[in-house]
Amino acid sequence: MAKNKFYTVWTGRQIGVFNSWDECRLQVEGFPGARYKGFPTREAAESAFKSEPDFSSKSEPKISLDTLPEGAPRPNMISIAVDAACSGNPGKMEYRGVFVDTGTELFKSPVFEGGTNNIGEFLAIVHCLAWQQKNKLNYPIYSDSVNGQKWVSEGLCRTKLVETQKNAYLFEVIRRAEKWLHDNTFRVPIMKWRTEIWGEIPADFGRK
Repeated sequence: MAKNKFYTVWTGRQIGVFNSWDECRLQVEGFPGARYKGFPTREAAESAFKSEPDFSSKSEPKISLDTLPEGAPRPNMISIAVDAACSGNPGKMEYRGVFVDTGTELFKSPVFEGGTNNIGEFLAIVHCLAWQQKNKLNYPIYSDSVNGQKWVSEGLCRTKLVETQKNAYLFEVIRRAEKWLHDNTFRVPIMKWRTEIWGEIPADFGRK
């Protein structure tokens, strides 16, 4: 069996064809949702890079451009979508981020007690900004929350929720998120997901 000498990275810190495993590993090791494969020749690796990898574990995207009406605006598929879910108001809240084009989950929060959906949307955007800065990425972010986007632009979580013993940890996370926005200038475009045209945002938890 031929030994792999070249590596194709479809999802990683940098994408493309790399000449050794050491170069490839720098792009994929510790990168959530990394997709890569080794090939014996550069020609095979470059050919594979132009097509979608066949990984059985790959998530399915939740949007098909083919089903959109003619002339309708198209989302940027090379982007990250974030969303939150909350059982009750307040209630158990969590959020996550996924790649729009593949549905691959990139990060997911723990479940917070005594939260709200708006808080989750705010934290999801800030988490995505910090996560991208840490991983040296620069993807635009989609959110379906007007409040979440506004609060991030203002640098403050303007929730009316009262801090209690039950949700004390959540408020600690909120304060850390606000501090991150204050201390860091890293930003990428944060755009409104057009649910009325594109359907549910790809990061949706599917609990409606």
